[in-house]
Amino acid sequence: QVQLVESGGGLVQAGGSLRLSCAASGRTFSRYAMGWFRQAPGKEREFVAAIRWSGGSTYLADSVKGRFTISRDNAKNTVSLQMNSLKPEDTAVYYCAATDSVYYGDYRSYRYWGQGTQVTVSS
Repeated sequence: QVQLVESGGGLVQAGGSLRLSCAASGRTFSRYAMGWFRQAPGKEREFVAAIRWSGGSTYLADSVKGRFTISRDNAKNTVSLQMNSLKPEDTAVYYCAATDSVYYGDYRSYRYWGQGTQVTVSS
């Protein structure tokens, strides 16, 4: 089993940067692909980024390509989301999640979830 705890959210002005971190417990962390999702009020949960267990392949939503980067450190059981050039439309609660599926973009394929961290981008 994997437990996930996100950190690093906050309030930032448009054009600014934030780095989200997700700390995982459990010795099997390296077996899972990791993803970041976000959910704004009144909207569905949205895929943001994912990274395979080896870290060799990453996947980004079109809306964040060129601005966000996902990375992981299996030795430290962490996954990070570097967010640059933030826009007001990036405002949401961001969730870290783990999956043993290849359907990285589908939130239903993720087995474990963190509690979420709020990101607010002011204009």
